[in-house]
Amino acid sequence: MNRRHAPVHQNLLMVSHEDARNITRDDIAMAVCNKCGFVFNQTFNPALLEYGSNYDSTQACSPHFSEHLDKLVTYLLSEKGVNESRIVEVGCGDGAFLRQLVAGGTKNQGRGFDPGYGGPLNEFDGKLIFDRCFYGPDCAGISADFVVIRHVLEHVQDPLVLLQTVRKAVDASENGQVFIEMPCVEWILRNGASWNFFYEYCTLFSADSLATAMQISGFNVDKVQHVFGGQYLWVEASPSRTEMVVDYNPEAMLELTRAFSISTKRTLEAKVEEIRLLAAKGKVALWGGGAKGATFANEVDPVGDLIDCVVDINPRKQGYFLPGTGHPIVSYRELPVRGVTDVILMNSNYRDEVLSLLKAAQVCINLVG
Repeated sequence: MNRRHAPVHQNLLMVSHEDARNITRDDIAMAVCNKCGFVFNQTFNPALLEYGSNYDSTQACSPHFSEHLDKLVTYLLSEKGVNESRIVEVGCGDGAFLRQLVAGGTKNQGRGFDPGYGGPLNEFDGKLIFDRCFYGPDCAGISADFVVIRHVLEHVQDPLVLLQTVRKAVDASENGQVFIEMPCVEWILRNGASWNFFYEYCTLFSADSLATAMQISGFNVDKVQHVFGGQYLWVEASPSRTEMVVDYNPEAMLELTRAFSISTKRTLEAKVEEIRLLAAKGKVALWGGGAKGATFANEVDPVGDLIDCVVDINPRKQGYFLPGTGHPIVSYRELPVRGVTDVILMNSNYRDEVLSLLKAAQVCINLVG
């Protein structure tokens, strides 16, 4: 899949329509490795990206997503024995997930790495420490019993370097484990959801190709499963103490990518026609001002003449503008005032949550998707 002049960021807080339209752009050229099924952007340039205080990709404002996180925390503490442990989280965001692991466990210590982290650097009397930087090879000496990598690997141009760094960090731990959650490229391809390919996602894995990458990096893969309605992969791995036998299983991914390349243009054209029909009757909004919504808007309405606005329940994003298109990001409570009649839901996982919010606010809108 190729896309010309795509915004390199989907989650920057753009203060004006003009800034949003003038965002840095680059081409996307997704390719698949014939040997392992790994999917990557051949034109990716990390120097174009900015992960700082004006970057906000949090999903924790959603009760549905927060429930997902709470279940993960409970699972790690109760079933995986994450207690009396040194925990490292790579790309910890605002630190909420790591904070729960430290506060909810027994004698846990945590260390989070993220250049965009904006909170206190020291919490729980020194049991929790944050570093406002990327986790890289120079961090391999920071020993850990458990390493958590949630929605980070897809942003890393060379994921093997990160995985091999983590392998060194858990090497000395008797029961060292790594937990990874990330988007599943199989789900994207099977659902024809081309708007899930965006610049920040420079590397994407299937269950098989991620297992291959873990084995190459010196891990035994203990569990691989699909979670969050199949949209994410959840992987549990432990350091191997013997020479690894690497499995390569690219066949399924090669077939999926071939089918996707044939159908993706037709799928996108159908979406554009659907929005045109809705816009002919009244104003249309998107629900979801994150990466999916930003990419979808840039694909179907790049100049902003079909979609009135974009809804996001993250209050920090409201009042800003969507990267690339400049659509205003608003609260769902503003929809009646704006005269919006139809809202396209960018992620069906949140349908019940959205309907509940609209009902509680007495907002009557036709929800599509």
